[in-house]
Amino acid sequence: MSPVVPEPLLRELGRTEGGSEALGLLVRDQHTRRLVLLRALLDAASAAPAAVCPPGRLDRLRQDWALLEAAERADRAAARSVLLHPLAGPWAQRCLRGLTAAAPSPELAADLAHFSALAAAAAIRAGLSFEARLTAPDRLLVLPTLGALRTGRRTRTAVDIAQADGKVTLRRRGVGAVTVRLGEDGARSDGTGSGGARSGDPRWLPVLTLPAVLPGTAPVPLDDLDPYRAAGSGLQRFGLSSVAGLDPGERTAWRELWAGVAPMLRIGGAHRTAETVALLRCLVPLSPPPGSTTGSPSPREGAAQCSGTRREAFGAILSSRPATAAHFASTLVHELQHTKLAALAALTPLHHEDTTPRHFAPWRPDARPFDGLLQGAYSHIALADYWQRCALGTDRPSARDLAWAEHARCQEQVGAVLPVLAASGALTPEGRVLVNEMISMYHRLADTPPPPGHLARAVAYVRTARMIWRQRNAS
Repeated sequence: MSPVVPEPLLRELGRTEGGSEALGLLVRDQHTRRLVLLRALLDAASAAPAAVCPPGRLDRLRQDWALLEAAERADRAAARSVLLHPLAGPWAQRCLRGLTAAAPSPELAADLAHFSALAAAAAIRAGLSFEARLTAPDRLLVLPTLGALRTGRRTRTAVDIAQADGKVTLRRRGVGAVTVRLGEDGARSDGTGSGGARSGDPRWLPVLTLPAVLPGTAPVPLDDLDPYRAAGSGLQRFGLSSVAGLDPGERTAWRELWAGVAPMLRIGGAHRTAETVALLRCLVPLSPPPGSTTGSPSPREGAAQCSGTRREAFGAILSSRPATAAHFASTLVHELQHTKLAALAALTPLHHEDTTPRHFAPWRPDARPFDGLLQGAYSHIALADYWQRCALGTDRPSARDLAWAEHARCQEQVGAVLPVLAASGALTPEGRVLVNEMISMYHRLADTPPPPGHLARAVAYVRTARMIWRQRNAS
């Protein structure tokens, strides 16, 4: 029986790389899991007692499912660009928990009503003529991947939606209709269109899309509208700031910063551009961390920026606005390693360690479980590689100095935890291959050391972090 992940692909991923075959394997598996999750949601609704999912709501779910099927028949790729949108994952998981709970959830009715908006968005993307009545829960009716209609009402509001001849009409009783159109290339089934829908009516808020990293590939939504972009994420618990709604000036700042990201990814290696194109499907803007100054340099992780990923939102990165294009690119490198490793672990177990937080990680003040240590080491060795390439690829002294400082710190942090990973007897054969490749990569990076001053400061940084950690975690 052949392994789920062939060893050559596993070795690529262990080096924090991954060609089209390896990345495609991860993406296909995650997409399959999403489609199974959506089907499980419908099955759970059918099996739920009437107190949890009343007959009227179940009938509407089935109508929405029929609209999804019609959209798939009209344009499968376009419809699935909505179904596979990263932020549909947290919504589906939340619905499934509500449908299988022992007692009815007060949020379940609004969560299930969002299925209607999801189905409508898929039908719009697929160019399907249809009519439906949707419900706006509070001020906004969000059509995932497209945009949102401002209702101006804090109560649940009915909105009639129709698409015909490429034009979408949104109408509330007693209020003039809003007309929305996709951009000329917005509905292309290959996924390379401009993304959001446009309208001259100020009541319509389009999803901002950032230009594609490579010509001919998909643009990247900067989604500050989707109501499930942070639902159940526990942002504060994981040290992240709250989600942010962007004003026009902030949207412009994100766009201008994004313009410099692709060149920095190229400096960081062709594999960094490839993984961004293959994996990144959505950015969710966060507010600046408490106590930070927007736009200030962030030479230390978490000093003026925070970022994270969610396993149930494959392809999404949550991040406050980085200070520079180089740090924006490093954020993508960092978080996409978490995306890759989580997707790989879903395909094949990497270890059988327990979840007890007991390990020192120089990038965190708290004790980490083994899996957290592996995740952190994997992302930080990719950062060490990225910053080393940046240092070697620039002739600007200030940029080179910053890059060497970042590389030295990440490299030293990884060196502090690799012995723990390597010594584990609970690694699976696949996990052992992965860790061995990380060790080889660590030694390859060490063949080109940073200037002595940066190395000395990095050693002192990790030594100090270990001493503080021991004091905080003496037990």
